[in-house]
Amino acid sequence: MTAEDITHLPKHVAIIMDGNNRFAKKNQMQKGDGHREGKTVLDPIVEYCRQEKIRALTVFAFSSENWNRPQFEVDLLMKLLEDTIHEQIPRMERFEISLRFIGDRSRLSPHLRELMLHAEQRTAKFTEMTLCIAVSYGGMWDMAQAAKQLAADVVANKLAVDDINTECFANYISMSDLPPVDLLIRTGGDFRLSNFLLWQAAYAELYFTQTLWPEFTVEEVEDAFNVFAGRERRFGKTSEQIQQEKNEN
Repeated sequence: MTAEDITHLPKHVAIIMDGNNRFAKKNQMQKGDGHREGKTVLDPIVEYCRQEKIRALTVFAFSSENWNRPQFEVDLLMKLLEDTIHEQIPRMERFEISLRFIGDRSRLSPHLRELMLHAEQRTAKFTEMTLCIAVSYGGMWDMAQAAKQLAADVVANKLAVDDINTECFANYISMSDLPPVDLLIRTGGDFRLSNFLLWQAAYAELYFTQTLWPEFTVEEVEDAFNVFAGRERRFGKTSEQIQQEKNEN
């Protein structure tokens, strides 16, 4: 891969892994089998992203709203998450990937919270890539908890009200130390963000696919990267300004 190829790749990729239940229905499988099938899809995608030198990959495993799903499904997803963490720790160590979690942990079991913290501490030293798993996460929750922390710092005289701006606020948002999301992929055929990374993906390129998550492949990730490379990212500027900046560089 050339240096030019790397500059056209996203630094931070986010994926809404949607379509597990529809996959199960389509294939006349039992309840929960779609989630079990979908659990195996992530590993080759993580390896591919690491190979392509993507700095961060964030996946939506369980949203704030998913707590409203049938209890059977919630319990299954929590069990699959626990299994995934146990499986991922040695893989993260082998590939030198840092594993972390974002979301409201207060509703998770003490055992799961302890396991998540253990995985984060054990892999914190790795710098090849960061795999971030969003659990009990919502973009509006993220901004609300950031505002709460920021207000607490103002009350404690650690921060002046006049110091608050977008750059300041960003420091209180989840994954503030990682690049903003460049490319957000959603599988399953729906065209919405579903309250995912609303701040971090403010300027992300969006890629929607009809492919259900258990059928999603590395080849389609590569297709998404190619689409990303072909888009002009202007960040509020004109095409002429972007072209001029390219010529000057």
